[in-house]
Amino acid sequence: MDKIGQTTPMDKRHYHIPPDEATRNRLRALIADTFSGEERLVPPVAQERLDRLSDRFIAEHRLSPSWKAWLMVELHNRAWRDTVAAIPADKRILLMPKCMSRTGACRAEVDELGLLCRRCMSCTIPELQEKANAQGTLSMVAEGFTSVIPLIENRVVDAVIGVGCLDSLEKAFPLLINHAVAGLAVPLNSDGCRDTTVDTAHLSTLLTMQASREAYLLDYDSLKSAVRTWFEPANLQALLTPGDDPTATAARQWLGGDGKRWRPYLLAAVYLALTESHTLPVEVQRAAVAVECFHKASLVHDDIQDNDALRYGTPTVHAQYGVPIAINVGDILLGEGYRLLVATGSMELLRLAAGAHISLCQGQGIELAGNDASRPPTMAFILDIVLRKTVPAFEVALLMGAVCAGADAALQAVLSRYARALGIAYQLQDDLEDAAKDHCPTAVQAALSEPGVTSLAAAEAHVRTLIASYHRQALEVLDELSNIELKRLLFRITQRILKSE
Repeated sequence: MDKIGQTTPMDKRHYHIPPDEATRNRLRALIADTFSGEERLVPPVAQERLDRLSDRFIAEHRLSPSWKAWLMVELHNRAWRDTVAAIPADKRILLMPKCMSRTGACRAEVDELGLLCRRCMSCTIPELQEKANAQGTLSMVAEGFTSVIPLIENRVVDAVIGVGCLDSLEKAFPLLINHAVAGLAVPLNSDGCRDTTVDTAHLSTLLTMQASREAYLLDYDSLKSAVRTWFEPANLQALLTPGDDPTATAARQWLGGDGKRWRPYLLAAVYLALTESHTLPVEVQRAAVAVECFHKASLVHDDIQDNDALRYGTPTVHAQYGVPIAINVGDILLGEGYRLLVATGSMELLRLAAGAHISLCQGQGIELAGNDASRPPTMAFILDIVLRKTVPAFEVALLMGAVCAGADAALQAVLSRYARALGIAYQLQDDLEDAAKDHCPTAVQAALSEPGVTSLAAAEAHVRTLIASYHRQALEVLDELSNIELKRLLFRITQRILKSE
């Protein structure tokens, strides 16, 4: 293949994009041709993978390494293009920077939301706004992508087509990727923050493209609200075994009390993503509440065994009612969980729950038996506990959602590997944030036994390295998914649970 760009060392003093529109269009076509068919990029694509893909693309086509940032943007666009095309035009927004206006000629005013165009026609902004408006697409002239995140979160818009310089796009990338925003980024053809230009024909094509089939996008906030209602007193009264005895009353209060509800949310969300449904059958609701029953039961028993007085900042069940009643509360929640799963009619859901339950108890037993101050914990010991306790808690929710949706064994295997990486990263992060625990061994304590780790600061750094490694593994596993909405869901979950905002 002909050499398209000069392979010279990157010089950050210059704005490195392909030199003319014809070359840029040629490269866009080459990217489209390369990453189609079996190599199709399923969004969202992690920034590290975009980095690797751009390096490969540069090497294969003998391109200038200085074009890497521009190529990463275009690879990101290749991944999202079909999804954005399948989102109705009136659910998209065009975001342009103020620097596209013409210095000295522009008569626009600027307020806290951005530039108020007076349509003097001295630049391309009014032309592009007209094209967007003709499609029913919102448009805004403002700096940065942060201004549109609330619009995305509130479902005012579902996709962003954003114009910006490479520097601003580089800063916006983590924001777009971590929120799994359906979006396309169009780099300006120059920097300098004044009198900039963009490939207008290319941008016009992006504004007017429309797929024949509308994309299915999960309404995350509505789902969270729905899951919360399942744990309100009236719903629990209807779902659980009737009874006003002290154990049943305490169990309902504990189940309906504080908690992030990650597990029932994950189960329901996986089901919706795989089925592209807008409603949740009662069987899915029962399975989701069952998962939370198991989780809340395990917390009651954990708090007794660890002698913890507080959970979620309030007295634990045994601190309120005493150990005998607390044990009974945990046990009745286990019974309610299995009763709810029986009501779904699925033996596979029962098998998954029983396996996770047994694994959790084994992990807790190993942890309790190993809580010996005279023998510092090893990292292998910690990871063994995490694999038995934390990982199954994530895995059972994901797999139950998949089973309810009729997913095959191959997809379930992918979800299991994802749960393993996510669960380990989550628990290591939790240990790092609570390194002062004195009732059970933590990863930070275990890191002190690793070769070359001789101080608390070094131990914490070692754990952070492990968290980053398992975080990467979780995202890499997601690259095996072909279902865009499932991948987008789990990508968002990963970044939020591991606090990569």
